[in-house]
Amino acid sequence: MPPTPWQPASGPWHRSTPCPSTLPASLTLPGPGAGPRPTAAARAASPRQISSHFFVFVCCASFPLRRYADQPLGTAPVMPLDPAKRQAGVFCSLLASVLFACAYYSATLLAELGGEKIYGWRVLVTAPFLGMFVVLSGRGGDITRLWRRVRRQPALWFALFLSSGLLGVQLWLFMWAPVNGYGLDVSLGYFLLPLALVLTGRWCFHERITRLQILACVIAGVGVANELLFAPRVSWPTFVIVLGYPCYFALRRILRTNHLGGMWFDLVLSLPVALWFALEPMQAATDGKPFLLLALLVVGLGLVSAAALILMILASDRLELGLFGLLGYVEPALLVVVALLLGERIAPSQWITYLGIWLAVLLLAGEGLARLRAARR
Repeated sequence: MPPTPWQPASGPWHRSTPCPSTLPASLTLPGPGAGPRPTAAARAASPRQISSHFFVFVCCASFPLRRYADQPLGTAPVMPLDPAKRQAGVFCSLLASVLFACAYYSATLLAELGGEKIYGWRVLVTAPFLGMFVVLSGRGGDITRLWRRVRRQPALWFALFLSSGLLGVQLWLFMWAPVNGYGLDVSLGYFLLPLALVLTGRWCFHERITRLQILACVIAGVGVANELLFAPRVSWPTFVIVLGYPCYFALRRILRTNHLGGMWFDLVLSLPVALWFALEPMQAATDGKPFLLLALLVVGLGLVSAAALILMILASDRLELGLFGLLGYVEPALLVVVALLLGERIAPSQWITYLGIWLAVLLLAGEGLARLRAARR
């Protein structure tokens, strides 16, 4: 699921309290091109090598960069309460979730290319269309201001490349997972992401957390503990999403690049890597489908991805943040459906994990809905 382009007003996110970096035992992420899905026995050992090193590195690298952050470029727009705009925003959000699910499924139609090549072509096609939308929607000033900041503060290049790398890993995983049988694992990560963001806001920026949110985190923690201790395998893609996206969002907020221009900058900086992946030999691909069909599928994937992102941006401009956040749960639910359609199944020992996380999500959704109704009174 792509990052939300909404830019919050100055507040708790701008505090300078460092983020703690204590996490469970470290784990190792298999590199690109890892091949077909390994057996349960082979996956049981490696997943436990995932994240503390990754998370600690990002925290240590990003938080000293606070000194390079300028004053906020502006405050968050006031969300309109007009019923017609709200209805249009709901439609845009739901359609965006459907399109993201379609992009998720379409990766399997390009399985001959491999996850890395699919990621490369997706970025190459999406970046120009997103750039056109930035300019046509009058948001080009975000890019201009960010470019001026970089020229004044060259050390910001390091932070921008780090931000681009964090986003690139997530985009690659989104395309690689359904091709290699990790669709359910990725959907579980997106279900857990709102809870991870709640904890990130509390630990890193001293945001207030409600009792219901604490209860939701505890219930989800039971599910995660089941995954770590009792499941036959540990889902490393889930932890890449749960740890990677909060680091990405936190870094963007620290540097105040959490706007559409900053996201476009991240995509542009990842273009060399995307081009390298896209131009790898295609011998295996041409043996499976005609080249013209593959080209059409690749362009279609890029267009669908760009359209989904633009629709999500339009929805964020037309909805209250609470309603926009609640509608964000539609996408992981659709990803579960796609994974099940692709033949994946939830292992018996993982039902505690899934039920715990789904219950936690329902608690968060219920709290958000209650707040939304109270705000409208």
